[in-house]
Amino acid sequence: MKLLEQDISQTFNEHYIVETFNLNNKVILELGCGAASMTKKIAQTGFDRKVIAYEVDSIQHEKNLKLELDNVEFVLCGAQEIQLEDASVDAVFMFKSFHHIPKELMIKALEEIERVLKAGGLAYISEPLFQGQQNELIAMFHDEEQVRIDAFEAIKSFVEQDKIKLFKEMFFYQESSYKNYEDFKNKQMNLSYNDDNISKTLEEKIKEKYLSFANKDESAHFLKPFRVDILQK
Repeated sequence: MKLLEQDISQTFNEHYIVETFNLNNKVILELGCGAASMTKKIAQTGFDRKVIAYEVDSIQHEKNLKLELDNVEFVLCGAQEIQLEDASVDAVFMFKSFHHIPKELMIKALEEIERVLKAGGLAYISEPLFQGQQNELIAMFHDEEQVRIDAFEAIKSFVEQDKIKLFKEMFFYQESSYKNYEDFKNKQMNLSYNDDNISKTLEEKIKEKYLSFANKDESAHFLKPFRVDILQK
């Protein structure tokens, strides 16, 4: 298993990768669903899918409950305490959320994932890599290097202890675009989990860095690198 990969040759929309799995007639658990963007795509593609979507942020959870998705059950809960029976789900998905679990609870979360998966079931865990131009920008105000290392080490340790199998590890890019600096600021800086003490001086440096990557019209396009670990019970 590798933490980083410099020689990435594939660019995908992540939903395309997800849909290479046979998710029809399946019970699907998503952990850390956030604003439920991937939840909606999974639930509204294919047929006969039951999706259970967990989120720990109570404010976001309340927003999710207002979504009209008949085949989705939203639950306010963390990955380390999954409220489901043993061997009750066919697939587990985590999109850019595993590194948000406190380090001391990461192994517990993996144990819970293994517990609720049916025999032969898959756990799909995608994590952003700490590399690339967009990462350079975001790290100026929200540095996640250590938590991403912690997340990788937890998964690697769990696999090496034969608690679950590594079915496949893959790396890919996903495109990300911004109309201008304000668009970048709204989508990446004005978020609840970011530090709220970004000084005026720091913001000026962030903007200068953004513009160094941008086109003449201030639009910017990035390739965001990701690692996916697909685990099998």
